[in-house]
Amino acid sequence: MAEMIRKQVYIEARQERLLKSLAKDLHVTEAELIRRGIDRGLDRMAGARPDPAAWSEAERYILARMRKGTIKGKRRWTREDLYGR
Repeated sequence: MAEMIRKQVYIEARQERLLKSLAKDLHVTEAELIRRGIDRGLDRMAGARPDPAAWSEAERYILARMRKGTIKGKRRWTREDLYGR
């Protein structure tokens, strides 16, 4: 087992009831459920982080495309056509 570090946190009464009930149902400690919850939350947050390199590449593309300006006579539709459908 990994080295454990003690932390104190405050939780709501509702969370306490749910934690106790779930720990009993799963036959694990409340601390184990808290660790699992932290891992799940952190995994989700890590996956949601934007990739700075991807954003830089997208920004370069957008700026390069803006420098080209509008292309005259290439499209045969209008904005109103798109929203009218």
